[in-house]
Amino acid sequence: MLAALILLLLPPVAMILWRFLKGPDAPNRILALDTLSVLFISLLALLAIYEGRSIYLDVAFVFALVGFAGVVLFGRFLEKEV
Repeated sequence: MLAALILLLLPPVAMILWRFLKGPDAPNRILALDTLSVLFISLLALLAIYEGRSIYLDVAFVFALVGFAGVVLFGRFLEKEV
């Protein structure tokens, strides 16, 4: 069951990665980056449950903090307030 959930998250990751690489402008790329980080956090949490290792949850937590800070920083950079 968990393997099926992990496999179900892979096509959206590929589509959002495509949007990140081919985005028409910077705000679309930042939105794709934020969505991609949420999907990777979800994948890490499912992998932690599947493997039975809590270290993946720690990595997911750190990635969530860094991803949020990065999106806020990019957003402020686009507004020229940095």
